[in-house]
Amino acid sequence: MSERPEGDIGSGTGDAAANSSAGVTDSVGEILKSSRTIAVVGLSSRKFRPSFEVTRYMQAAGYRIIPVNPGETEVLGEKAYARLEDIPETIDIVDIFRRPEHVPEIVESAIRIGARAIWMQEGVIHEEAADRAQRAGLFVIQDACILKEHAKRCWMKRK
Repeated sequence: MSERPEGDIGSGTGDAAANSSAGVTDSVGEILKSSRTIAVVGLSSRKFRPSFEVTRYMQAAGYRIIPVNPGETEVLGEKAYARLEDIPETIDIVDIFRRPEHVPEIVESAIRIGARAIWMQEGVIHEEAADRAQRAGLFVIQDACILKEHAKRCWMKRK
């Protein structure tokens, strides 16, 4: 099992910026810039929940948001789905607002639907699931807030 520092961002790099032969690249910025659709697992319609605030920000930034929560029918004006497999469109990023013990099942679903990236929000870390996702070719971010990472790159407005 690999050891990653708190706030691990990227595909095993431990930092948002990774060296490449062409200079320094921002792998998190690249996945955010190239993505259009974010499935948010655990998104709640309760306005005081972090999932609601973070997702509202990402929606305002121009991303297509798809709520994934069996207890919701609609969040932020978007139809909610019970499972990732129920979503009838392509997903770029699976953003996880669930406890770590739920992450392996979500990662397996993300692999099945062909998602490009797994994003585990602050406080969500699961090394084995992250390794599984990376082996399947997904970009993986753990223990990092997608809102904060996007805000650092304010040039990335989608609209």
